[in-house]
Amino acid sequence: MKPSFYHTHALIAVAVGIFLSGLTGSANAASPEEKRAEVRKMRSETLAKLYKVHPLAKSEISKAVGYAVFSNIGVNLILLSAAGGSGLAHNNRSGKDVYMKMVSGGFGLGLGVKDFRGIFVFSTDKAFKQFIESGWAADLQADAAAKSGDKGGSAAGAITVAPGMDLYQLTENGLALQATIQGTKYYKDDELNGK
Repeated sequence: MKPSFYHTHALIAVAVGIFLSGLTGSANAASPEEKRAEVRKMRSETLAKLYKVHPLAKSEISKAVGYAVFSNIGVNLILLSAAGGSGLAHNNRSGKDVYMKMVSGGFGLGLGVKDFRGIFVFSTDKAFKQFIESGWAADLQADAAAKSGDKGGSAAGAITVAPGMDLYQLTENGLALQATIQGTKYYKDDELNGK
């Protein structure tokens, strides 16, 4: 008997779930403080890598209202993709950190695993507060090309994904010139924020 379209997608969804649970299995065994330490380490490593490939980002981030750094691990299996990750939002004025999570899923051709880092830079209090308090979901408009340095507006090499919010996206090969965050939801991590 030939498997139906729906059975195939159900099997793919199960495979993706098993894969992602394997990625987070060791993290689930860690204490909240160990998880927070791992997220802080990821932030430091990600910012260091960004500043190495794009030195101008350092001054943009230091002048911003705040920033958020995320590590994302995703998997594409034929027509289904899923990803999850963690991050940390930092208020440059108060010095306060807020631990966050991200999750995404969708349909698209491909096979394999991708690991990328995202650094959001907030130029307005409103954008930063809304990202922290209400979370943020990337929609079709969030996928955009990076602006060149001579066009003004956003930081050179960054991608404007919403009013008052730019994104630097790092891959294994360096700074990405196209955002790939459609269908991704960012929200507070209640466990790591002690709630």
